[in-house]
Amino acid sequence: MRGSIPGVIAGTPTDPVAVPASVAALAGSARLTPVWRNQLGGLTWQLGEGPQRRFVKWAPVGSGLDLASEVERLRWAAASTPVPVVLEHGGDDDGEWLLTAGLPGRSAVDPRWLADPGTAVRAVGEGLRALHDALPVPGCPFDWSAGARIAAIRPEHLQAQRRSPEHAGLSSAEVLARLADVPEVDRSVVCHGDACAPNTLVGDDGAWSGHVDLGSLGVADRWADLASATWSTGWNYGPGWEEALLDAYGVEPDPERLAYYRLLWDVSP
Repeated sequence: MRGSIPGVIAGTPTDPVAVPASVAALAGSARLTPVWRNQLGGLTWQLGEGPQRRFVKWAPVGSGLDLASEVERLRWAAASTPVPVVLEHGGDDDGEWLLTAGLPGRSAVDPRWLADPGTAVRAVGEGLRALHDALPVPGCPFDWSAGARIAAIRPEHLQAQRRSPEHAGLSSAEVLARLADVPEVDRSVVCHGDACAPNTLVGDDGAWSGHVDLGSLGVADRWADLASATWSTGWNYGPGWEEALLDAYGVEPDPERLAYYRLLWDVSP
């Protein structure tokens, strides 16, 4: 659930959503509720209600979304931290789908938490720190380092519509020059890979209860996650919450690393 940069549509669908045949088959008689649509056309539905609810992510053919990679990462991470349990994964001529069990809590951008941003931001910061502390770097088979991400950038990514206003004036050459100057790693952790606020779940007690959407999980400097997490507080709660998230995480602001990893985030595939 990547946070919304101005001008990019991502969030809970407000218009009718067509249900692919594969999703309808997975739901059976359970009520289907669309809960998220991302920038690439991927959709997530909740199946049923209450503690037994499930969730299905669907990626249309040609979207570029790789749910098989997320399956690998969820199964690896599940031994160390609360993430969705994979129930089924498959695909057909229309797209790929991933069915998971529900976790306790609601997204940190649920209306309840949008009305209480102080609690939500604290939960996101504390939850991200707990994730970084829990997932073991030794033996992690996934790489999300700056070098790996830069190597995956293609010319079309440098002109992506999600380019934020603060980067819009940079030429492709300027972007690549800045990205070539990678800051020294502060602390190597297994990063979430999309630590925007919507991907932290918050329980009724106001504490984090799990993380979702780990399709990019991998080893990197912790500031790669902190950059997008703090940035997303502005998109979702308004200005003024970045330092509160860093305080909840337990780290002082690092403007250089934040700026670097936000630029990398903005142009990464």
